[in-house]
Amino acid sequence: MARIAHLSDLHFGAHDPAVVAGAEAWLAEKRPDLVAVSGDFTQRARSDEYREAAAFLDRIEALGLATLGVPGNHDVPLYDVVRRFTRPLDRYRRFIDDDLCPWFESETLAVLGINTARSLTFKDGRISHAQMALIRERFRAVPKDRTRILVTHHPLFAMPIGEADAPSEAVGRHAEALQAIADAGVHILLAGHFHRSFTESARRMVKNAGPALVIQAGTATSTRLRHGESQSFNLIHAERNDRIEVQVVAWDGAAFREGSRAAFAFDGENWQSLSPSPSGEGFGVGAVRDEAAV
Repeated sequence: MARIAHLSDLHFGAHDPAVVAGAEAWLAEKRPDLVAVSGDFTQRARSDEYREAAAFLDRIEALGLATLGVPGNHDVPLYDVVRRFTRPLDRYRRFIDDDLCPWFESETLAVLGINTARSLTFKDGRISHAQMALIRERFRAVPKDRTRILVTHHPLFAMPIGEADAPSEAVGRHAEALQAIADAGVHILLAGHFHRSFTESARRMVKNAGPALVIQAGTATSTRLRHGESQSFNLIHAERNDRIEVQVVAWDGAAFREGSRAAFAFDGENWQSLSPSPSGEGFGVGAVRDEAAV
């Protein structure tokens, strides 16, 4: 069994130091096989914020834990217009990772990160044809028994967790992106952006989304709380690539505690919940929509 700690939206510069310390303590104790961070390491992409984010990653890696991260829209400068359009992610490359599409592989996992942050949009994401080709290429040679995971900051399609629970905006070229992940046989899609925990079968939200389980994380360490949720992240147990358990790990004011959990099994077509979704705990059930509607 592989265990992945899925953190998102750290927002260093708008973070709570006590919560950061709590996350580090939890990771040191639980020692997951991979720590995946789905974007927004910083609040305003400033150098001091990046230094704090890099120090956080350094401390995690000093524990002997593997990490993989992707940029978010907040990791692109907002007010520094020249840097935003000429060198949007140079600080991310310098402090976090020079590779914007990182890869992690073990005997049980194959994980690819894709950068969806762009200079031309303030908060929405986009995916390129080159990135879609990379998704297909990277997973092509992966053994069938490994769990295939794609990490992005923005969800790849519209989801029922936007502002006021309205459907969120889809990433640019989302229809083609969905075909790429279906072709690649991706089992799990990890993302953030909305500061809200949510898990659902992609095909229960979009008919032609392919056989993936969508897992959204809340904000792990920031003070930018939404929807009444506290700081949280996910612990994912991948027993096999057809059986997954997701547990929300939430801040209780003093420490991170394991909370609500849900198990899912793949029946060859869809991911099915093996237990009732706890009301209000973030394991939502989306309505099936035609692709043209997202």
